Amino acid sequence: MRAAGTFTVTAFVPTELVPEPAVTTGTPVGVATIEKTFEGEVTGRSSTLFTAAYDQASGTGTYVAMESFEGALNGRAGTFNFAHSATTSGSDRTAEFFVVVPTSGTGELSGITGAGGLAIDEDGTHRIWFDYDLG
Repeated sequence: MRAAGTFTVTAFVPTELVPEPAVTTGTPVGVATIEKTFEGEVTGRSSTLFTAAYDQASGTGTYVAMESFEGALNGRAGTFNFAHSATTSGSDRTAEFFVVVPTSGTGELSGITGAGGLAIDEDGTHRIWFDYDLG
């Protein structure tokens, strides 16, 4: 099955957490928490732990995120976790990874498995989709 929707970042909060022991690299590593709201066939909200090595000046970097989702896919309500990462050189997304965490589903989303993706339109609209099965 496929569920697609759009999302809005409602909070992006950098944390004081830093890698220990400290290793100085050409691109600093940061950690933040993110909250999102979703609309469409994907409705609900998520809480995200977000880690990135990102150079603000060039717009180049890589992120890794673990999200906890609460809401519905195609009207089936529950919760689950999903992980995703990607690399950018400022205007693209490469080396993308997106997976639903096995055994993380609850409610009507119990047994969910699958993958998906994220995209950002030219107008800034953030899109998400899940290609999933319910076990």
